[in-house]
Amino acid sequence: MNLHLALPLFAAFTVLVPQARHDAPPANEVNHWNRVVTDALAAAKSDPLTESRALAIVQIAVHDALNAVDARSATYAAPPPSGRGASPAAAIASAAHDSLLGLLPSARAALDEELARSLQAIAEGDAKSRGLEAGRRSAAAILAARAGDGSDRRVERAPGTKPGEYRPTPPDFTPAWMAQWGDVTPFVVRSSAQFRPPAPPPVDGALARLDVEQVRVIGGQESSVRNDEHGQIARFWYESSPQGWNRIARTVAESRHLDAWDSARLLALVNVAMADGFIAGFDAKYHYGYWRPATAIRAEGASAWQSDLGTPPVPDYPSTHTVLGAAAATVLARFFENDFVAFETTSGAPYPGLTRRFWSFSEAARENGASRVLGGLHFPTAVRAGYQLGEDVGTWAFEHACLPLDPGSAPVTASGSVTR
Repeated sequence: MNLHLALPLFAAFTVLVPQARHDAPPANEVNHWNRVVTDALAAAKSDPLTESRALAIVQIAVHDALNAVDARSATYAAPPPSGRGASPAAAIASAAHDSLLGLLPSARAALDEELARSLQAIAEGDAKSRGLEAGRRSAAAILAARAGDGSDRRVERAPGTKPGEYRPTPPDFTPAWMAQWGDVTPFVVRSSAQFRPPAPPPVDGALARLDVEQVRVIGGQESSVRNDEHGQIARFWYESSPQGWNRIARTVAESRHLDAWDSARLLALVNVAMADGFIAGFDAKYHYGYWRPATAIRAEGASAWQSDLGTPPVPDYPSTHTVLGAAAATVLARFFENDFVAFETTSGAPYPGLTRRFWSFSEAARENGASRVLGGLHFPTAVRAGYQLGEDVGTWAFEHACLPLDPGSAPVTASGSVTR
């Protein structure tokens, strides 16, 4: 399988990151709250699409709150900054707490406890109060901006009956899910169809037949070709993409000693790109409505064939798991001005405790996509389309959101308007 993700390659292997400012709070405060949020969403058993939206909202709130204290990159949604002198740590905690609480009120007790713990380390006074207010205003601004974005709609999609048309997959034949997500308002891209991939291959063509045979041989529960390494890769990457790639982003941010502002900008960009990746990916999924490998392989006569890992109840093309990995990897490579950044990361549920090491972001993204073929979940063409769509969305997000400001310039919103 020729699984390739085109990302910029750089001659120098040195990672270029801004130097930490002396007045910056510990960067682990940003990363700490990112971990709190991902853990809360996992505990609530949120689906990956809902997680992606929630994380984009929370990380925008944190980004904007810090830029209200000291404007270093373009504000996404917040009102004019409250001025210097506010506590950055209080702004971070308040923004993360309030934005997630607005989305996940059932987590109030845990979030309130975490907020109290964070604020306990900050001296009482005007700086603390102003930091709390900056966080509250930033959270309120992005929650208001995303209200009515279409994420709470429900759309039912009837199963197809013709060759190539999506229908529920074994063993439980769950009806098609989240058909409305392609109509959710994107965070950065102009429309969900802006980078829509070309149509999948005709089911009676040579490429489609090759796809079917590749997945049949390596992706089934009874495969004699898939080895232990293949199985570990499939299970390592089976975790929710927002969970896994936020962990990667935190790990690299901490290892490169980013300050709070840079960590907040990185996490905002990664999560905005992934959120838009799901929106764009689901637009294409339900536009084409292409059947899953389990359906196609059974139609070829292998009536008992099942994918090694459970197949999500959505159309095959493109692989949005691949889209999110490619989008996140593209943002990470652009942010660090280098794809060749080594890191190690350990998987979470449902197959926790698997550790893998990568030499570059694109290597991780390629393996992430390949895992969907190894697990029997996607055709290789869906993975290749996912790489391209993810790279397009990630590039657009990096070039249009949270852009760095020149020192001393007036703060601006994501749309470019000055917020004096």
